Amino acid sequence: MEAQAPTLSYAFAKRHGVLLLDAGEQAHVALREGGDPQALLEVRRALGRPLRVDTLQAAAFDRRLSEIYADVGLGGAAGVEELQLHGTLDSLVEDIPTTADLLERQGDAPIIRLINGVIAEAARLGASDVHIESFESALRVRFRVDGVMREALNLPPRIAPLLVSRVKVMARLDIAERRVPQDGRVSLAMGAKALDVRVSTLPTRGGERVVLRILDKEQGALSLDQLGMSAPTLASLRNALRVPNGVILVTGPTGSGKTTTLYSALTALNDGERNILTVEDPVEYAVDGIGQTQVNTRVGMSFAAGLRAILRQDPDIVMVGEIRDAETAQIAVQASLTGHLVLSTVHTNDAAGAITRLRDVGIEPFLLASSLRLVMAQRLLRRLCPHCRAPRAHDAFVSMLGAGFDGLLYDAVGCARCNHTGYAGRIGIHECIVVDERIRRLIASDAGEDAIADIAFAGGARLSDAARDAVAAGLTTLEEAVRVTRQESQDHAGV
Repeated sequence: MEAQAPTLSYAFAKRHGVLLLDAGEQAHVALREGGDPQALLEVRRALGRPLRVDTLQAAAFDRRLSEIYADVGLGGAAGVEELQLHGTLDSLVEDIPTTADLLERQGDAPIIRLINGVIAEAARLGASDVHIESFESALRVRFRVDGVMREALNLPPRIAPLLVSRVKVMARLDIAERRVPQDGRVSLAMGAKALDVRVSTLPTRGGERVVLRILDKEQGALSLDQLGMSAPTLASLRNALRVPNGVILVTGPTGSGKTTTLYSALTALNDGERNILTVEDPVEYAVDGIGQTQVNTRVGMSFAAGLRAILRQDPDIVMVGEIRDAETAQIAVQASLTGHLVLSTVHTNDAAGAITRLRDVGIEPFLLASSLRLVMAQRLLRRLCPHCRAPRAHDAFVSMLGAGFDGLLYDAVGCARCNHTGYAGRIGIHECIVVDERIRRLIASDAGEDAIADIAFAGGARLSDAARDAVAAGLTTLEEAVRVTRQESQDHAGV
């Protein structure tokens, strides 16, 4: 059901657990499980019509609350002032005067309303990043939605210093310092949805450039079952997590969901019986029951230094945000050999490449063979919008799916529900190398990537196979599968 413009105030809805879903002749309202039924009397009096009441569990209620009131208010949290948003981004831009002081009244300044609107719109669209780009001729605001950049606003360049300064104030950065990069963060809430916004500034020729990374705390709480892995891959990962020692690696490019996978694995391991410690750059999601440490290179707190320190804290399970250098790799492998389960990420194109990367940074093959338990590579594909996808005729590209394929293929069309992109959300595809005795012998004998991959994927199950399965299932388009797995497909047969 489409969300209607709310006639109950956000404060009332949140406090009393009552949500107006449809203001028809018989108003449809939702009552949060455990909410006060007496509030329904006040709702009926205010609306002046009979009610149809459904009870929603707390999590479902909070999601609907965020959806319905997303365009009404972006409430502050953790010391951030309350942010109010009304109207669309275009209307907010129109409100900016051509000559008047943009900061004429601090509580109602157009520039404040504009940045609030940008953040709220990005959160509503599910954007992972907001790019505020300063050029001599214009100020451009772009969102990264489902891994693809799209322009949201194109503004006069005179607005850039004010918009950047407002972001710096929110992130408690030095607004007078424009010569060096700065990093900060802002904690916000949109309805019942908690957001962490990481802020990064960079001096450029046209002015300061700002990137806001929006972290939805709900995404950090996904279970392993929600990651979209195939049954064999999920079973292999669960088996590796049951082993008390060894190294589990997740690999892929930036933005491929590696961190989400690691957090899901840690959540599955977080049973209160083990000491779990992490060293990250930065800590993206706070997890109760897990000790999380942040890298700070300015004071000498590198991944290697942090890993050394947490190994003196009697850990059972250690998560290293990324293995970037030989020192971190050596410590991680030694930790696994002394009885710790180590989870980490490596930036390589595929699973076999992660093995050779560790070997190239100086890990002895026999140590690598003894410590590695599982290596998983992953990508994220844009999911076809189920409301507007359209069957496509078979053409020459269908040969990529293999001989004899006669299933339906779909094209991305675009509609209001997917913002006319044809896609809504993303799905994960994975390939997994379980380090069994055959793979262990290959690693110890210094075998190459191709030899390891040939044995590990003798029955298929490469990233390209997973992408092909997603296309055949009608979850994405053939073009999207080719786009995401292009690098891998240059190295191997398939999509």
